[in-house]
Amino acid sequence: MILVTGGAGYIGSHTVRLLAAQGLRIVVLDNMVYGHEEAIVDDAVQLVRGDIGDHTLLRSLFEEHKFSAVVHFAAFAYVGESVTNPLKYYRNNTSAPLALLEIMQEFGCRQFVFSSTCATYGVPTTIPITEETVQSPINPYGRSKLMLEWILADCETAWGLRSTCLRYFNASGCSADGVIGEDHNPETHLIPRVLMALTGEAGPVEVFGTDYPTPDGTCIRDYIHVEDLAAAHARALDHLAEGGESLRVNLGTGIGISVKEIIAAVEKVTGKTVPVVMGPRRAGDPAQLVADPSLAWRRLQWRAKHTNIEETVKSAWQWMNGPRNGRYNS
Repeated sequence: MILVTGGAGYIGSHTVRLLAAQGLRIVVLDNMVYGHEEAIVDDAVQLVRGDIGDHTLLRSLFEEHKFSAVVHFAAFAYVGESVTNPLKYYRNNTSAPLALLEIMQEFGCRQFVFSSTCATYGVPTTIPITEETVQSPINPYGRSKLMLEWILADCETAWGLRSTCLRYFNASGCSADGVIGEDHNPETHLIPRVLMALTGEAGPVEVFGTDYPTPDGTCIRDYIHVEDLAAAHARALDHLAEGGESLRVNLGTGIGISVKEIIAAVEKVTGKTVPVVMGPRRAGDPAQLVADPSLAWRRLQWRAKHTNIEETVKSAWQWMNGPRNGRYNS
């Protein structure tokens, strides 16, 4: 039995669907602040509404179920908001999981897969980014995630917790069959934001900076498909179940794609012209963030299968014009 926190969110729901398809018994704990009940599409998955900081609820769940591992997604993830409201992020992303870890220790559950982030690296000095790159986050979101990585390491020393921290880059795309997908409100991720400019749900896309030291002057990022992320979490669970040691690994494609290239891919897939406004650089945006994902292959036998950005855009467009269609239209 696996406990998945935040399993009704974007990446969590794709992972839950995959784990359920593999025959694992799943309990999802989600406070539904950003989760969606309809994203839990497998009837065998138990959805519990509640918070990871609720000791009483957690104890009752661990008493009822013999959890062998926890997959932890529950977190706030808006970088800009973390700057203006840092205490919200430290409370939710760093402090609240302490209750979960305390209950895990009490019940002898010692396997933890953590949804971490490349934001723990801050502004890298070299590209691609390896796991040896200095972690120096530049915002409270990244710091809140890095602090939990440190806490997990301390728990291993203290009581034998083994953890896999998965530092992913830009999550993107939707399920291949269009059943579940990316459903944030507000939406800040680039691909759905560009698509929303076409559906009329949002205004023109603002490109923040066209004078970066990149081939076309716009920022470059590593876009990793959500189904590849789900597969990595499943493999991380297998690794820990097989007795594997704690790991910290990057999840990316190793391929950098610029903002202008994303817009071009959207226009090619949809056949529509994206309304664009060119603006100044946004503070704190590195020119490039691209992963070296080779350690994930060496230690987890995982690598990204979805590396064609047009296919990723197509999956997002299919979702936006299917189950999600018009959800936020006024």
